Amino acid sequence: MPKPQLILRDAPGETHLLLGNEAIARGIIEAGVGVMATYPGTPSSEIADTLSAVAKDAGLYMEYSTNEIVATEVAAGAAMSGVRSAVAMKHVGLNVAADAFMTLAYTGVRAGMLVVSADDPYAFSSQNEQDNRRYALLSGVPMLEPSNPQEAKDMVLHGLELSESLELPCLMRTTTRVNHVRGPVKFGAIRKPKLEGGFLKDVQRFVMVPAHARVRHRVLLEKMRAAKDLSESSPYNRVVREGTELGIITSGAAYNYVMDAVEAMKVDAGVLKLGMTHPLPERLIGEFASQFDEVLVVEELEPYLETQTRSIAKEYAPKTKIYGKLNAELLPRLEELSTALVVQALSRLLGRETPVNFEEINQKYREATRRLPPRPPVMCPGCPHRASFYAIKKATGRKVVCTTDIGCYALGIQPPLRVGDALICMGASLGLACGISKATNSRTVAVVGDSTFFHAAIPGLINAAYNKHKITVAVLDNETTAMTGDQPHPGTGITGMGVPGKRILIEEVAKACGADYVKVVNPFNLKEATETFKEALQVDGVSVVVFRQPCRLLVVRKARKEGKKLPVAVVTDDCTNCKTCIEDFGCPAFYIKDGAILIDPLLCTGCMVCVQVCPYGAIKAERREAE
Repeated sequence: MPKPQLILRDAPGETHLLLGNEAIARGIIEAGVGVMATYPGTPSSEIADTLSAVAKDAGLYMEYSTNEIVATEVAAGAAMSGVRSAVAMKHVGLNVAADAFMTLAYTGVRAGMLVVSADDPYAFSSQNEQDNRRYALLSGVPMLEPSNPQEAKDMVLHGLELSESLELPCLMRTTTRVNHVRGPVKFGAIRKPKLEGGFLKDVQRFVMVPAHARVRHRVLLEKMRAAKDLSESSPYNRVVREGTELGIITSGAAYNYVMDAVEAMKVDAGVLKLGMTHPLPERLIGEFASQFDEVLVVEELEPYLETQTRSIAKEYAPKTKIYGKLNAELLPRLEELSTALVVQALSRLLGRETPVNFEEINQKYREATRRLPPRPPVMCPGCPHRASFYAIKKATGRKVVCTTDIGCYALGIQPPLRVGDALICMGASLGLACGISKATNSRTVAVVGDSTFFHAAIPGLINAAYNKHKITVAVLDNETTAMTGDQPHPGTGITGMGVPGKRILIEEVAKACGADYVKVVNPFNLKEATETFKEALQVDGVSVVVFRQPCRLLVVRKARKEGKKLPVAVVTDDCTNCKTCIEDFGCPAFYIKDGAILIDPLLCTGCMVCVQVCPYGAIKAERREAE
């Protein structure tokens, strides 16, 4: 993350190297956004993290909301009141926000409102690869797609202006490669944020009862007709390369692959780059397509552009053949694109050899990776979730079904712990557990994290108590939203502005939701944690066990800041090589050398759970020597 002084630097014309997400944050500051809300989710997290660090100095209000629909509603309320707002989330977050997002297209807004949705092709850190461009079609709001950090920053300002001209929220769809690429960004002037607005009552516009909704739907359709004209003249929809041999239509990150591939294949191609991709500029696309016998549409994930280009071509260029993901299937409908994939598509379409034998390279890569040890993601050394899962495993004997959820603890499915039998989306562990318990007539365990508990698990817990489902809920509370970068949540008592808020305790919420049994344990006390969980499994009703211990990274960070040395675990000569520590517990600080089990002092974070795990008492805690 850049230093706050850089992001806040009011120096128009200066160029700085920024992450795509940092560029979006800079755009929000330049645009004078007054209210920013989010729920963290990769690949969007750094947008809000950057703003959280500078919010006070920037003069804007920033919050980590309990989930994406609340964040959207907060931003919408501000925009309805005449204050520019923004909300950021990962692609699946828009599913959570969809109920509010869809109807916001009917009510509209009075000040600019930007909705940033960060898609994740290849599902690097997500449970699916959904293409959120469909949401623009579904809702009827305008949409922008940047292809680099500079465009990401500039489109924030353009999107807010577009939002205000149409009085509609504007969707900005990014992808992982845009969010997490670094590139030069030319700064513009900073507009002072407006924090005070006023809500002018207009019941027919803002109260969506059926009679009002029917009228507002007509208004939305009229706005979409106006948006089409704006798309035709948008500076982000333009022909960036002239050519006669082939036409290529592209957008977003795929544009970068196209330009490299065209050069590599030496194709005399015309390239139409689309940055405003809803509504599409039909006339521009049609006239471009009519110049060529063949047009290749290059985009990631779904054939969103291709499907509409085919429809447009029937009117403007009926003889032009459209290629992409449909019919000939020159490009894949899943995962990320790459320069190689676009080169291969051009090769198949034009009947030319590729400049490089990609299959030979891929074969060499496969051979090389076979020689390397696998490195699956694992929980950190000293992670309290490992201790929690160990206690759950010992208490259940792996004889019950355990649903799990979104977060670091999803890694509990990895050996040797192997806790987690079903995962769909945030908060689903409780609902799934209710259904499995009813269908199998057996107690089911639901594992959920602290941030996810507040995000989406509370309705499931109330449902379980109300319908008397036989489930035991394990809430793994590491006092942060760890997987996305240690953001605060209601259980931490710290807000996005970095000031104290009201701390909401999970156990108090669980009791209020009707749970029959609620206990809080320290997972680093394995005996107590295991016995408590065994007790919870015997409860006739809904039981909740909160495993509370701070994320070990926070503990290590705090110790370093205070100049303290955490203890280190050491394997003594009493070791019998039973390998319980490795084969049953699995902390990555353990390793084997010359047949002896050892602990890497550089990895050990001093949790001392392994001392309790060893059946022979062969692991001891020692003071760490000064470095």
